[in-house]
Amino acid sequence: MNLLQRRLEAAGLGVVEEDGRYWLSGATFPLRDRIKAVGGRWHAARQAWSLPDLPAVAWLAETLAAAPRAPSGLAEAKPAPLQGWGSKHYHGHRERLRQRFLEMPLPETLADYELLELLLFFSIYRRDTKPIAKRLLASFGSLGGVFAADPLRYAECLGSLPAEAPDELKRIRDDDLRFTQILLRAIHCAQQRVLKEQIAERPVIGSWTALIDYLSVAMQHEPAEHFRILFLDRKNILIKDEVQSRGTVDHTPLYPREVVKRALELAASAIIMVHNHPSGDPTPSQADIDMTRQVVNALAQVNITVHDHIIVGKNRHTSFRTQRLI
Repeated sequence: MNLLQRRLEAAGLGVVEEDGRYWLSGATFPLRDRIKAVGGRWHAARQAWSLPDLPAVAWLAETLAAAPRAPSGLAEAKPAPLQGWGSKHYHGHRERLRQRFLEMPLPETLADYELLELLLFFSIYRRDTKPIAKRLLASFGSLGGVFAADPLRYAECLGSLPAEAPDELKRIRDDDLRFTQILLRAIHCAQQRVLKEQIAERPVIGSWTALIDYLSVAMQHEPAEHFRILFLDRKNILIKDEVQSRGTVDHTPLYPREVVKRALELAASAIIMVHNHPSGDPTPSQADIDMTRQVVNALAQVNITVHDHIIVGKNRHTSFRTQRLI
């Protein structure tokens, strides 16, 4: 705070903290647009601007240090935001988009980038989220791809700061990334849980569409193959949904002995095998077919049925039962 105060004082401004808010006074008239852009509000009784938080103070101090002051009077210096940080472009846009969303009779008509932009309001506070939303969609292909992506990769789409940027801006940028990672991962987890509710406590075989929806959300965007097994009781109700192994982009191992052991431990009467093809093509390979037959034969020895083996691709799937491969 001391460094920020010195920068503001050099520009003829003063700042004090009271009850979690920051009060800015001095020669503020030429800077009123910049102050409004970071959420500042003018209080006539106090003859000072109220700033919402320390990041707003930090951004304002940085722009003053990065650009010359405008002369006093009615002339104004053009704001000089750093890489879009605190840009006035989004000022008022957020509230308009929120209101538009609330008033839409059919919210599904909102464009994907607008919905993602709306969500990012909750994790990114001082930047225009529209270009970030568009970069995320371009990088990961779809909303589902964004939610399922490795959270570490979001850094590629949030942009970077120059090495000489002040520590306050670096902290804000790091917070934006962390909160975005938490938000989007939480949404992905919530998607899976909501869809899994549709197959819980009921026969899985009779909830086939719900099962495919759940498996698609959980697996179609995975960058590497992984194998999961749904263990069912004698009424075909789900006992356990477990990822058995994770592999590479085009292979994941599955050991029939381990499948038999786990099925017996859970007292399962049947299973459904599932794995994904990151290539997007769910066509089974000969290795997939051979491995499936080994598992079927091994489980048959202990009277456990393999109902199906499903391969999940991009927006489509293959059922071994339907293809008569089981």
